[in-house]
Amino acid sequence: MRSPYIDETLQALAEHARRYATQRVAPGFLERDSTRVLDRALMREMGEMGFIAPELPEAVGGQGMGTLAAGVIHEEIARADLSLSYINLLASLNGQILSQYGQPEVTLPWLQKLTRGEALVAIALTEPQGGSDAANLRLRVERKGDEYVINGEKTSISAADQADAIIVFGRTGTPESGAHGVTALLVPGDAPGLTRSRFDCHGQRAIGRGSLFFDNVRVPVSHRLGDENRGFVQVMQGFDFSRALIGLQVLAVASVALEESWTYVAQREAFGKPLASFQGVSHPLADFETQVQAARLLCYQALWLKDQGLPHGAEAAMCKWWAPKLAYDTIHQCLLSFGHGGYDRGPMEQRLRDVLGFQIGDGTAQIMKTIIARTRAGRSAVGA
Repeated sequence: MRSPYIDETLQALAEHARRYATQRVAPGFLERDSTRVLDRALMREMGEMGFIAPELPEAVGGQGMGTLAAGVIHEEIARADLSLSYINLLASLNGQILSQYGQPEVTLPWLQKLTRGEALVAIALTEPQGGSDAANLRLRVERKGDEYVINGEKTSISAADQADAIIVFGRTGTPESGAHGVTALLVPGDAPGLTRSRFDCHGQRAIGRGSLFFDNVRVPVSHRLGDENRGFVQVMQGFDFSRALIGLQVLAVASVALEESWTYVAQREAFGKPLASFQGVSHPLADFETQVQAARLLCYQALWLKDQGLPHGAEAAMCKWWAPKLAYDTIHQCLLSFGHGGYDRGPMEQRLRDVLGFQIGDGTAQIMKTIIARTRAGRSAVGA
């Protein structure tokens, strides 16, 4: 992992995480896809080893190590199983939200459980009528005394049926108020009136996606995250961090696919020569090897900028639109390099299924490119 952003301490952390992931996470990769069961024992192990949200302050259960530390751990877990690495992704995104915007007496117990691997926290933004236009929410949140009452539906939510708590975005303002009428709430997973469903997804099957249904779900006002009517504007800033993590997540899967492919084409022979001797085989892999390494550096740069307290929204958006597409195209080529062996049910085709979802979820390529354009040309010039 040679990189100007990764010092000796982070390199040692990455190697430690890789040993763990190779020994403990990778062996159950295919089984978890088949059973669609997230291994809670592994999640607790990861928490005990300090692998979950290490960037959070020590006071809330983290290690205060910075976001690059979270990135190198996240990458190594994803090499072994992208679905399981969702534990790291959700913990880092939601941990940041809870620690920055929640009332400590409410959020501290959840943060401690989260970093120990004892709780999984989901985030519920997307609704049936739209995903990319996230500020145009219809799920209704009404304040009644010292409680909020929630009614409506969220859909395509990662870990919907497994989460112990959910960060829910709902409309407290008028329908015309857009992003400035949205409030974020922490909702316990066992809240009365909350029901769930699970989809039969193409990939990422161990973590899963599904819908959440709110029928007069009540939570105390103390569970609000950020200010009323400003939850979307405030809390969504944390998505820059998670977009860079997603980039590393999918590129890690692409990297291990490339490593296996190089070994295979060097050993497999055709017409008396290794497959690697044919440029039609080796050059496509070399192209993707180059691009994957470049994209990884961009992800590290985005995290480094965040650690320095510098703007990183455009860089994070670049990571989010480019890396998932690149990872899918890379693994596709790797699968073809293996021939029928790659097409059979197994690690390569599962990796292809797993990374595809990130071209849809957490912001499409079109939305990411709009963010980049706004940053470079200005919001008024882009007109969106």
